[in-house]
Amino acid sequence: MAGLVNFEDENEVKEFLDNLGMEYSFQCYKEKDPEGCQRLADYMEGVKKNYESAAQVLKQNCETNGHGESCYKLGAYHVTGKGGVTKCLKSAYSCFLSSCNSNGKKSIDACHNVGLLAHDGRVGEKGPDLTVARQYYEKACTGGYAPSCFNLSTMFIEGNTKGFPTDMKQALNYANRACELGHVWACANASRMYKLGHGTEKDGKKAEELKNRAKELHGVDKERQLKFGE
Repeated sequence: MAGLVNFEDENEVKEFLDNLGMEYSFQCYKEKDPEGCQRLADYMEGVKKNYESAAQVLKQNCETNGHGESCYKLGAYHVTGKGGVTKCLKSAYSCFLSSCNSNGKKSIDACHNVGLLAHDGRVGEKGPDLTVARQYYEKACTGGYAPSCFNLSTMFIEGNTKGFPTDMKQALNYANRACELGHVWACANASRMYKLGHGTEKDGKKAEELKNRAKELHGVDKERQLKFGE
């Protein structure tokens, strides 16, 4: 059938991939299509394993076109120094922030990373910024990102002397939300809180339900790990 590639033929595959690279280059540089640039970056990274070229495309597409997915991936490059970019958490933070505000495909993940870096304190001159961390965790949590909901729960459990008080009711709300999204440790924490009456009235039945949910999720995680290792 015309147009189909025989993927068992090495020469046909090579020709197909070369043509794909030229097509993405045309989309990016001639048509000025940000999605084409992202495809080109993915091609350079995934097919050609040319991380330096991928980084250059990501940088241009993020800084010039404001493409959220490119900004997210460029941020990840800055975390590790991949592709010859400067290993710099402040640069990574800036990229993740741009991606978060773009409302693109990776914006929720990016918002979580902004929260992490603000929470960690290594990008700020004054150490951890819990106000910023909370702001971006909440944005990611609202978008259905379980780890952000869980982190918010633990922040409210621990409290802090810098204007972030312990609030067990809020902690339970976020733990429940993270549990609903499939976070095993959030389910375990929420179960304990219902059992002890932290942030709510004691409720043994609810505690047992959440305990069983945590066991179920833990079992699923173990099964996934087993299959991955097979």
